[in-house]
Amino acid sequence: GKAAGARAAAAHAGLLLATALPWALEGALGNTPQGSLGSLGSIASGLAGVMSKWVQVGGAGEALPQLATAALVVATAALTLLAGAERSVKTPEEKEDQPPSMTKSEAMRFPIMGSAVLLTLFLAIKFLPKQLLMACLGVYFALLGTVAIAATVLPFLEPLFPKPFTSIKVSFKWVSRLPKPILYVLDGLDEVEITLGELSVGLASAVFCGWYHVQRHWVANNAIGIALSIQGIEMLNLGSVQTGVILLCGLFFYDIFWVFFTPVMVTVATSFDAPIKLLFLRSVAPDTGEPKFSMLGLGDIVIPGIYLALLLRMDHIRGAIAAPTKRRSARKQKQRVGRYFPATFASYCLGLVATLVVMNVFNHAQPALLYLVPAVLGTTFVTALARGEVGFVFNWSEEDEDEGDETKKKTK
Repeated sequence: GKAAGARAAAAHAGLLLATALPWALEGALGNTPQGSLGSLGSIASGLAGVMSKWVQVGGAGEALPQLATAALVVATAALTLLAGAERSVKTPEEKEDQPPSMTKSEAMRFPIMGSAVLLTLFLAIKFLPKQLLMACLGVYFALLGTVAIAATVLPFLEPLFPKPFTSIKVSFKWVSRLPKPILYVLDGLDEVEITLGELSVGLASAVFCGWYHVQRHWVANNAIGIALSIQGIEMLNLGSVQTGVILLCGLFFYDIFWVFFTPVMVTVATSFDAPIKLLFLRSVAPDTGEPKFSMLGLGDIVIPGIYLALLLRMDHIRGAIAAPTKRRSARKQKQRVGRYFPATFASYCLGLVATLVVMNVFNHAQPALLYLVPAVLGTTFVTALARGEVGFVFNWSEEDEDEGDETKKKTK
């Protein structure tokens, strides 16, 4: 509804601020790229100039920038997750265009497939020329980022377009006349029709992602990474709580194994200059001016995010089913029904804080899912236990609810 849209818009605005402020800070330190895009950093140069002194001080003063970076990590991850979860709440008409839900067998295979991809990337780093590898990945993520950014910002820009931008359609039927090898790659594009507004947003996104491919600036990396995360949370559907439990438990052990028992995960994360992770400015070397970053993998946002999005949709469906009665106000009814998303979302944030604390104490990379999975699953079922709803929550399925709604409509 309108409330969900407002919350999603607020989360997007917070993400924009969280992404822009570190860029302004880097601009004050002399590391922002030159040109029209780089000059954006000077807007907040006064504030950033003060912050830069905190970043560059040594000794006990290092605690302040570390806390600022940690706060930015938690805020960015939380707002990204919130934006994606709110966008995942669809109307019945919008649900028709959604991809099918993940099955339990697919959730079981997910850690195995993830391990295969991770190991393939690790071997590619070891045996392929780095320049070729980076070029191929850069093009791939530039194309992927173009689609993700366009899909993320389009709902906010579409109402602002003049009528011709929403009524004029652009088709790609000319693609069918291309040579067969190219047509094989662009299969299905000849059937696509988009509005002039969608085309304009897509072209603007392509220009931005092209700039990323050339400059590899960390702010562009974060913008693409955030868009990919929001789209992942919005579009990936677990379908049932049991599927979510299977997926999270499997990836819990996957993350622990590849981080603690092999160098594979850390090597891939630190070697690939691609938006598979978010970068947060931690400090700047006083002598060289080279920035140092903290990292957060997109999987640490998307994987818990799709589970939390499922809980949010469960809350919405239960709220819709349990309509207020004459004797019971809407507020009391909501309290009676109970909501699982707020408490679980708070536990996700606390799990991230725990990850950052342990990482700084031991000065070693940590598998974030080691802390996030127990936090979100534990909170879900402790809350359910307190409400006497463990069986209901564990067996809850979105498909069953949809089938129930269809049955009610037919009986009416």
